[in-house]
Amino acid sequence: MKMQAVRGMQDLLPAKKRIFRYIEDLAREVFVGYGYREVGLPLIEYTNLFERLVGETTDIVEKEMYTFEDKNGESITLRPEGTAVCARFADQNGLLFNQVQRFWYHGPMFRYERPQKGRYRQFEQIGAECFGIETPDIDAELILMSARLFKLMGIEEKLSLELNSLGNEKSRARFKSDLVRFLGRYKKEIDKDSQRRLTANPLRILDSKDPGTKKILSEAPRLMDYLDVDSRSHFEMLREILDDCGVSCSVNPQIVRGLDYYNRTVFEWTTESLGAQGTVCGGGRYDSLIEQLGGKATAGIGFAIGIDRLALMLEEKEIEEKKVDIYFVSPDIEIRNTVFIMAEKLKDGIPRLSITVHCGDGKLKSQMKKADVSGARLALILGEEEFREGVVGVKFLREMADQVSIPQGELVRYCLDYFGKEKVLD
Repeated sequence: MKMQAVRGMQDLLPAKKRIFRYIEDLAREVFVGYGYREVGLPLIEYTNLFERLVGETTDIVEKEMYTFEDKNGESITLRPEGTAVCARFADQNGLLFNQVQRFWYHGPMFRYERPQKGRYRQFEQIGAECFGIETPDIDAELILMSARLFKLMGIEEKLSLELNSLGNEKSRARFKSDLVRFLGRYKKEIDKDSQRRLTANPLRILDSKDPGTKKILSEAPRLMDYLDVDSRSHFEMLREILDDCGVSCSVNPQIVRGLDYYNRTVFEWTTESLGAQGTVCGGGRYDSLIEQLGGKATAGIGFAIGIDRLALMLEEKEIEEKKVDIYFVSPDIEIRNTVFIMAEKLKDGIPRLSITVHCGDGKLKSQMKKADVSGARLALILGEEEFREGVVGVKFLREMADQVSIPQGELVRYCLDYFGKEKVLD
């Protein structure tokens, strides 16, 4: 049987990987510009990290995690999301006591879901987290940072920002009680998932996609009406900052996010261009997360961006692929070692040069065709005659100019003059 990738895992061909790299590089530029530092997080964590922080009754923990026992009998899980991992990372490494930390990261996450366009079992995310700031200005900063990233990508017109507030624990408890009482009257009419959540995790019902349940919810109590004074003030100040900075948003009382650790601000960037998988970015506050880990109470907020979904939105965008600068042509394989010596000296002298050395057999004409297809600006030719005379032929592939021969010892200087100093690392 012909081998294939595991269902739900995707192969990234060069064209798509180029889009992923574009997104990651642009995110790095934007996030560093806001003072966020990149960190690396493990792919595997102990299972109880997610059970404790994400919530045992969430869809992620109940149905979607890749969990297995290692050789020591420990239950470990491929990370399904990044915030819990980043919180563990920051707490374990002593980065939170009387400190403000701004971090960002990117990489694969894993969830056992039904694969479809924009949703895979291994998917790529970019996450940003801030620890140690309680005030709504940091909520605004994260949202403004994500807005800037989308603006630089040229997709801001395709995205809408939706906000909600989950209040504090007491206000949520009062709301849950009234919500359960209201939905109890319609228990047989709401969808099966919502029936199950009615006792396990009633807030998640607000995020139901079932048309009948959504119609019933339109008459349900609104969490916003239960907010405590401080949470309401926090939310209004956040909206004021966003409005002053020109970022429009709408309040969506149905946004609760799928994780138990959120409080107060929650938000999503959504689009109508991806069908069912319309959430491109989501996040919010999680001020009790570190305490749940056993640490000291520490305010926190963050978001995650789905790289796979952004890539779908950027498929029509022309993202320039790095071109080859030089293609070495050498019809005589016996002198190929000299070609590699010359190529390595060029890379030493001009580190940013992209150089391809023709490998394998092939006559001069065939190699020149490959040089042209590569997109290289110069073809450097070393045949028997050039080797004997100690020169290298330079053929211009992208401009009208006669071929020239230069001494091999002057090749670095010649290429430096031709390509300019932007190819030299500082």
